[in-house]
Amino acid sequence: MESLQLKGAWNQVKGKLKQQYADLTDDDLLYTEGKEDELYGRLQQKLGKSKEEVKNEVKRLINDL
Repeated sequence: MESLQLKGAWNQVKGKLKQQYADLTDDDLLYTEGKEDELYGRLQQKLGKSKEEVKNEVKRLINDL
């Protein structure tokens, strides 16, 4: 996924993820440009999903906007 696409929609995606997964914190969802892999790693660990599953879910949320 392109970092620009993620960056542009991150605030909306973050809100949707918080609605779906109440145990996610702001620290879990902290987006830093150029460190997308760290973000996906945190989400993967917190949600118990594979990295690919997390990426696909974020991609789906962006496409639904």
